[in-house]
Amino acid sequence: MYIEAGVIRTSHDEFNQRLKEIHDGVAMLVDRLQPDAVAVEQVFVSRNASSALKLGAARSAAICATFARAPTLAEYAPRAIKQAVTGTGSATKEQVQHMVRALMGIDQPLAIDASDALAVAVCHGNSQHLQERLNRMAVRR
Repeated sequence: MYIEAGVIRTSHDEFNQRLKEIHDGVAMLVDRLQPDAVAVEQVFVSRNASSALKLGAARSAAICATFARAPTLAEYAPRAIKQAVTGTGSATKEQVQHMVRALMGIDQPLAIDASDALAVAVCHGNSQHLQERLNRMAVRR
C-alpha cells in the first residue's frame, strides 16, 4: 500500500554533516511510519571508487537509523529490483518509474529517487509474499 514517497535532501557541504542529516531523516521517518521491515538496494560498485565509498557511507547511515526501530532489514540487488518491477533486470530508471507509478496507482509526478525507493519496496513485498507461499507449501509436505 502506497502511503507517501519523498527524498531526503542534505544541505551541508561537510560530508559528515550530510551523513548525520541522512541518519536523522531516516530515523524520523521510521519513528513516524513504524514499518514492519526495511528494504534497501545493495550498493552498485561503479568505476569511481570515491563515489562508491560515499554511497556506501550514506547507505550505512540510513540503515543504522533503522536498527532500534525496525525489526528486519532486507537487501536486494539492483537487477533483482528492476526484474521485480518491470520484468527485466536491464530496465532504465524511467521504465522503473513508470511501472512503480502504474503498480501503485500514483497519479502525481514522482522523483526518480523516490520511484527507485518504491521499487525496492515493491520487490520486497513480492519477495515476502513468495516466501510466505513457499513456507506454507513446505509445512504441507
